[in-house]
Amino acid sequence: MAAGAILASGIGRLRGLGVGPARSALTVFAIRVASAAVAYGVQVLAARLLSHDQYGIFATIWVWTAIAGHSLTFGLSQGASRFLPAHQAHGDLALARGYLLGGLLVTVGAALTLAVLAAAALRLWPDLLAGPYRGPVLVAACLLPLFACQEYFEGVARSQDWGGLAIAPPYLLRQGVMMAAMLGAVLLGAPPEAGTALLCMLLATAAAGAIQGALLLARLRRVIPPGPRRYHWRRWLGASLPIAAIDLAHAGFTFIDVVILGFLMPPSAVGLYFAATRIHQFVAFVHFAATAASAPRYSAAHAVGDRAGLKRLVRRMGQATAAATAAIGLGVVAASPLLLAMFGPGFQEGVPLLAVLVAGSILASLFGPGEDLLTMLAGERLCAFVTVAVLAVAGLLCLALVPKLGLLGAALAMAAGTVLRAGLLAAAAKAILGLATPVWSRHRDLTP
Repeated sequence: MAAGAILASGIGRLRGLGVGPARSALTVFAIRVASAAVAYGVQVLAARLLSHDQYGIFATIWVWTAIAGHSLTFGLSQGASRFLPAHQAHGDLALARGYLLGGLLVTVGAALTLAVLAAAALRLWPDLLAGPYRGPVLVAACLLPLFACQEYFEGVARSQDWGGLAIAPPYLLRQGVMMAAMLGAVLLGAPPEAGTALLCMLLATAAAGAIQGALLLARLRRVIPPGPRRYHWRRWLGASLPIAAIDLAHAGFTFIDVVILGFLMPPSAVGLYFAATRIHQFVAFVHFAATAASAPRYSAAHAVGDRAGLKRLVRRMGQATAAATAAIGLGVVAASPLLLAMFGPGFQEGVPLLAVLVAGSILASLFGPGEDLLTMLAGERLCAFVTVAVLAVAGLLCLALVPKLGLLGAALAMAAGTVLRAGLLAAAAKAILGLATPVWSRHRDLTP
């Protein structure tokens, strides 16, 4: 099937799917686009208020905070979309209640432990980090438990198909409060430094997390009323720990380039590259929206044996996701000179970087939802293995290309890794589950 026919087919799917997972995906995507606009405003504001070096420090520490926060749910946040719908479909609400409470306690406990250890290490070894990093890192340690807790809230809300509640507080409200707090702090005389920006993010995360937690608890009581709890830790962690590895590796795919650049390039260069990656998030949100809407449905359909419905869902979401990724990606590249210029003088040098990153996302989207299928349908260990292996490849490519090509080398390494991972996961899901064929397949039946 020609590329034009692929896009036309996918766009037709986007127009025709007005109900069910497609509508949910579009709702999630609309919120994420709005939140991306706010997040873009936050990054522009930070880049304008901070010096290039201070913005680079803020970007580096925020990346590490996000990686740790994503990981400290130990996969229980992502596993919620697999286990909670299945427990509810089977009427086992005691297990659902146990999962909800147990996952929260594990997440908060792990995040608090890491935060205390980080603060103690800086206290015992003051020279562990360079001076400009010490204060901001301490603030990030306080921020970490709140960030991880909100990650868990998001996963639970996604498991119930509450897309707005899952993503509006962390990605829209948190960013909006951060922007207002940052602007207000500087106007009131706070120093325009990375530590100030992270303090504002701490305030924003606390406010957004409190609102999200209260709303989530109220809605959960209507679908999972209070009652006895049962726990199945071996089953939950047996599946969730590989999912955590996937999530850590996925966070690595999002941030490994920035981490490596933090060691090899000056903070000002890191800030330039980070600005390009923030704009690239507009494209990455397409896959996020599709996952948020369809992942719980994959699990629920599989739990009740609805094979035909599962195949239709895979085909529809694969085609719609590929078409939307291409459309958004091309639009972002076209607007990239203006979008990057908003960050300040010199940031337009990131246009080629952004174009390479977007090309990788578009090519990867053509392979279908292999990751989601493996994660939701008991293939999480294989998915984790593939993801970690390809992350290692991408990291080695970064280390090899950055000294020779600079920032462009990091972008090329990450684009190549993204495409390789998508292709391997699609092949693995098709071989094991008989579901994930590339969206350009001529066959309507997705079984082997």
